[in-house]
Amino acid sequence: MLWSQIDANQHMRHSAYADFGAQARLTMLESLGLKPSELFKYKIGPVLFREELFYLREIGINDYIKVTSELIKARNDGSRWSIRHELFRGDGIKAAIIIADGAWIDMEKRKLAALPAELTEMFMRSPKADDYVEEQVNLT
Repeated sequence: MLWSQIDANQHMRHSAYADFGAQARLTMLESLGLKPSELFKYKIGPVLFREELFYLREIGINDYIKVTSELIKARNDGSRWSIRHELFRGDGIKAAIIIADGAWIDMEKRKLAALPAELTEMFMRSPKADDYVEEQVNLT
């Protein structure tokens, strides 16, 4: 953790947790082949509707942080999704849980969009939590 991520109470500031979650989501997408450059070709990007943080333990200066990312809910076409991140301190203690609900946005039209089929296939290979729920899209 960086000095700039510390607050007046000598532990990681609240917004730094969200920063770690955002970076973990981007890293997860990249690991699936959904690199920003690939998404930009289609003028599509991820957008969040809600981000909820549960603070469990303090993270101190110079502590190492491990962040996990798992899909906990998604429509079967990948158009809407929820990702859970867990942040662990260097000693292995779980320090926070972040749940982010999102979708995909057409960056030109500024409207929600579906991923092209080949990108949906890549996204749906996301690591899934034990409590993962897949929602069926109703096309009627």
